[in-house]
Amino acid sequence: MSYVRSIKGREILDSRGNPTVEVELTTDQNIMVKASVPSGASTGEHEALELRDGDPSYYGGKGVLRAVANVNGPLAQLLIGEHVCDQETLDRMMIEADGTPNKEKFGANAILAVSLALARAGALTAKLPLYRYIGGTHAHLLPCPMMNIINGGAHADNTLDFQEFMIRPFGASTFREGLRWGAEIFHTLKAILKKSSHITSIGDEGGFAPHLNSAQEALDLILMAIEKAGYRPGSQVSLALDCAASEFYDKGNRRYFDKKNKLRGQEYQERTADEQVSYLEELCRNYPIDSIEDGLAEWDWEGWQLLTQRLGNKIQLVGDDIFVTNPKFLNKGFELSVGNAILIKLNQIGTLTETLETIRLAQTHQYATIISHRSGETEDSMIADICVATNAGQIKTGSLSRSDRVAKYNRLLAIEAGLGSVASYYDSNRFHHLKINIL
Repeated sequence: MSYVRSIKGREILDSRGNPTVEVELTTDQNIMVKASVPSGASTGEHEALELRDGDPSYYGGKGVLRAVANVNGPLAQLLIGEHVCDQETLDRMMIEADGTPNKEKFGANAILAVSLALARAGALTAKLPLYRYIGGTHAHLLPCPMMNIINGGAHADNTLDFQEFMIRPFGASTFREGLRWGAEIFHTLKAILKKSSHITSIGDEGGFAPHLNSAQEALDLILMAIEKAGYRPGSQVSLALDCAASEFYDKGNRRYFDKKNKLRGQEYQERTADEQVSYLEELCRNYPIDSIEDGLAEWDWEGWQLLTQRLGNKIQLVGDDIFVTNPKFLNKGFELSVGNAILIKLNQIGTLTETLETIRLAQTHQYATIISHRSGETEDSMIADICVATNAGQIKTGSLSRSDRVAKYNRLLAIEAGLGSVASYYDSNRFHHLKINIL
């Protein structure tokens, strides 16, 4: 038996230089672990509350000293002396002590950091790898990485409204091979951008952030990079989009619009939900796209139904802002036949236990699951273990640069090596219940 001896919170910086919460937990057996939590820029309205101080004289109002104080005060008092391996019980104790629907009393950032630290301590106590401790003996599936190699939207100061342009090396035989393919394509894309006199600076998630005229131009450049790197678009490497459509949706007139053109005072177009769906359909006809995330806004449930009716039996339709890793909204998606996949972000819900429940719920209803980072990340690589633990099959953790992104890939390489012959790699034909339309 191993018990919590101390819990200490501290304020650290995330990958954007903004404060976030780190927790150091020690057991009576002198096991010491750390866990830290990320922060999003493009966030869903119904996410669990990330507690910030709001003092403009301290980190521009983004300090997390109140969340840290909650770790060091009420959460520590609640958990010291408890058994570290009672993950679900301790998570429930924190949820109950907070007592609010969205964890606004203590802050989801405070609660999640403690929850993740407990999991790490439990794994070391049980002398198991973290993925095995969480997932048991059936954890074996290495994910297909969804690599964000061109950044836009809220993640980059460029002209692209869509937030992420990704590649999926689904045709690789191992995770290690898929990672290599992605890295080679990433570096080939950089050379193409430089030759075309585009900037090669990177956005929040490590992808390039060139000033381009359209989503089509971004996709054309990526296709060129895939082919020049020696791979076949569609049969080895597919494309994926995160539109983050809530960012360019006007709730008042229920229209989608070219946000960055409007902000620059340039001519811009407005589109109905039907026109937005038609635009996405056209992209899928012209490019080997097999996954679209947040193609419509989180408030536009009718639009999502239309999107699912027209593309849901052809490609993966991923709900992020509309589901926010929350069973309540995911169940609504089941009832309304919205989407066929869910993005899983731990800080949207606030504990490991609730995250695992949401993943199980999605998988029970044959919705695909993608474990995801946030745009403001830390070096903590726990989502890699959670992805393998749950056999999620897919992971989003950014591009092939920035240590906060690469740390997750490197952890997956270590897990793959540790699993040895037991390890398997995502197979779209076997793993997906959908008949994905790879062009």
